[in-house]
Amino acid sequence: MIDLLNSLKEKAKSKLRTIVLVEGNDERVLRAADFILKERIADLIILDMDDSVSLRAEKMGLDLFSARIINPLKSDFVEEFVSDLYLLRKDKGIDIGKARDLIKDPSYFGVMLVHKGIAHGLVSGATHTTADTLRPALQIIKTPDHSIASSFFLMCAENKNYLFADCALNKNPDSTELADIAISTADSAKMFGIEPKVAMLSFSTKGSAEDEVLDKIKRAIKYVNDKRPLITIDGELQVDAAIVPEVAKTKCPNSSLRGDANVLIFPDLNSGNIGYKLVQRFSNTKAIGPIIQGLNKPVNDLSRGCNIEDIINVIIITAIEAQ
Repeated sequence: MIDLLNSLKEKAKSKLRTIVLVEGNDERVLRAADFILKERIADLIILDMDDSVSLRAEKMGLDLFSARIINPLKSDFVEEFVSDLYLLRKDKGIDIGKARDLIKDPSYFGVMLVHKGIAHGLVSGATHTTADTLRPALQIIKTPDHSIASSFFLMCAENKNYLFADCALNKNPDSTELADIAISTADSAKMFGIEPKVAMLSFSTKGSAEDEVLDKIKRAIKYVNDKRPLITIDGELQVDAAIVPEVAKTKCPNSSLRGDANVLIFPDLNSGNIGYKLVQRFSNTKAIGPIIQGLNKPVNDLSRGCNIEDIINVIIITAIEAQ
């Protein structure tokens, strides 16, 4: 676990990216920013709605002098962003007045900084909801054609690292969407130096039961095999058959994964969210995320219960995604 986090930090340092921190009013965010800047992991833009960041940082003994601090209500970018947002969303019924109101929202302002290339990625969610963070990203940055945004958690166990998806975004993906989630998560694994071995999880292993959910998983696997034949993927598999070699020998001896999966794709949000939290709480496993994948540029969401280390780790991953 430690080796992976250290390697990610060094990878982020190798090509500095500029990351927007939306919640300059949050003490945890400021402390995380102080660490990121001191370690030279990323350049930062911190949004400051009430012109208090510099004074608060000084009182807290933090060094944020190298950060670019912007008040979205007073910025020289406001008029440009209002015009651009209007042009982007006028077909959806947004007029210039509505665009002006939206740009006052730090989430919209921050996403526009990324959209315009002034920053390379964005982190929010310490005080904002997931919807607050992702709505402007989906409206402005958007996803590539014929794909969906999804999420994964990087699960750092003592002896192995896994990616779990989708645990935070898509409630009940259909077979094509499930395949897109699998492909995106396999690509994300490679970004972290992990050679993906993808298991499509289920309550059944290789036809031990019959259900329409299992048919969905089988169609998704066929879609992945057709679209990206070099991805190592198998299913449907129960989780023990996916990650325990001894169990795999008994339940699915012909599986290409041989019980060594490291990318676990859950059939729906219900099972994914429950699954990652069970692993996190019942074992010495660190859960980093949710990390959003599938957008044209990286925007990532924090849990409102996040701590300083969580924020640092998500900034690091966002910086790597932006490379």
